[in-house]
Amino acid sequence: MTNNDTSQKSASHEIKVLGVDLAKQSFHVYGVDEAGRKIVSKKLSRNQLTSFVAKLAPCLIGLEACGGAHHWVRVFTRFGHRVRMIAPQFVKPYVKSNKNDAVDAEAICEAVQRPNMRFVPAKSLEQQDIQSLHRVRSQWVARRTAQANQIRGLLLEYGLIVPQGIGHVRKAIPDMLEDGDNALTPVFRELLNELYEALVYLDQRIKAIEHKLTTISVQHEDCQRLLTIPGVGLLTATALLAAIGDVTVFKNGRELAAWLGLVPKQHSTGGKPTLLGISKRGDTYLRTLLIHGGRSVSRVAHQHQDARNRWIDSIKQRRGENISNVAVANKNARIAWALLTKKECYRAAA
Repeated sequence: MTNNDTSQKSASHEIKVLGVDLAKQSFHVYGVDEAGRKIVSKKLSRNQLTSFVAKLAPCLIGLEACGGAHHWVRVFTRFGHRVRMIAPQFVKPYVKSNKNDAVDAEAICEAVQRPNMRFVPAKSLEQQDIQSLHRVRSQWVARRTAQANQIRGLLLEYGLIVPQGIGHVRKAIPDMLEDGDNALTPVFRELLNELYEALVYLDQRIKAIEHKLTTISVQHEDCQRLLTIPGVGLLTATALLAAIGDVTVFKNGRELAAWLGLVPKQHSTGGKPTLLGISKRGDTYLRTLLIHGGRSVSRVAHQHQDARNRWIDSIKQRRGENISNVAVANKNARIAWALLTKKECYRAAA
């Protein structure tokens, strides 16, 4: 064994904390010993990173929560390391002077050692599967909306008006294609038929994904528990499972609601509290689903006389419909935490 190999082996055992700046092909690692002294700082390729970490003695590894981070968490965990992901905004304060890969890796190494640092929970493969289905469905819904709007805009130039809404477009286009007395030319009629077929195809793809989500929800006990909450449907329940994973990382339901950005943003100073609108932190997609669910419950709250709906109706009367929608979303997030923690189904109060 050469002196170089001996020194590398010794350094691998001295490293107690490792910060890794992730990318696609080029990575930078920064490691320190138990006293915080720098042991290693170097650039590695993708294959070199795996072999380098595999040779290390078990240590604490810090990563930024970015693209590909969940994959590396699973890889490093298999080698016996403790891996923690940090949100980029919490790493930024530890970046010294100019930004580059080496400085970022050092900042990650420093941030992961802070005793009060907040970490991002790693997702399992099942969670990533569910989240992928939601992301693709969301994109196809946006494409379908754009397709319908394009059809309505093109028809407007021919003097044909279609009201807003996917349902109106689905109903009007076949009738226009069959009507030989309207102003549509043969060229545009053929184009309109192709656009309509593309719209139908998007409908089919969206329904196929929703069918997959339904199958997942039936097989998952936690999802069935979430579905018992008023205002939580298939999309919200499965999205919650994909986002949360291990609910024990949250101390209580308030932490979960704050993580989803459903609590007021605070800007206080001098002992004078100042609360603004909701913070809108966290997963925008999931927060939107929860607020839509809250809207569906709030809209019909006046028709019921149980304690929950009386509370919703009183907020609506005092603060308005939008605030009542967010209040219900906040309440549902806290209820979801309780159900997932206690492994119970929702029971409505009298």
